[in-house]
Amino acid sequence: MKTLIRPAVSLFVALTVVTGFLYPLLVTGVSKVAFPSEAAGSIIVRDGKPVGSLLIGQNFTDPAYFWGRPSATGPQPNNASNSSGSNLGPNNPALVDAVKARIDALHAADPGNTKPVPVELVTASASGLDPHISPAAADYQLGRVARARGLDAAKVQELVAQHTEERQFGVFGEPRVNVLALNLALDALASKK
Repeated sequence: MKTLIRPAVSLFVALTVVTGFLYPLLVTGVSKVAFPSEAAGSIIVRDGKPVGSLLIGQNFTDPAYFWGRPSATGPQPNNASNSSGSNLGPNNPALVDAVKARIDALHAADPGNTKPVPVELVTASASGLDPHISPAAADYQLGRVARARGLDAAKVQELVAQHTEERQFGVFGEPRVNVLALNLALDALASKK
């Protein structure tokens, strides 16, 4: 019996050290060297205070800001500790009602806007934390934001273009706009006025 227990315990201890300590330390060290910002959470700091992460969506509701995707996380929107989608199917009445309410809110915030509402402005992402919108979703909101801030729409469009990220390696994903980065650029522009 001793001949079986000793090797089993030794292997258990060795694997615990390798997989529980050495491997996590190695991965953490490599990520901090290769991707220092991402490994630290891509936190944006303004005036010495963290204002958000480029990796987690924010809940903007002021008409002077671009709005991101709705969040299905609870108990509050964009709750990183409770990442989840709504899990509602396309025929679910609760999803249909939520989408209609979001469309109504977008129309109420910008009554003169007759453009079609981009789908990501009324549906949550699978994680409920998506920090990006499409350039079309930014364009849909451009007039409202420019009017609310008293800015020329062309200047706001220029900011959107500057903050549009292209496909990863030119192939993967779609062009996207980080909502937090764009809204912070709008604040910086407003402070220069």
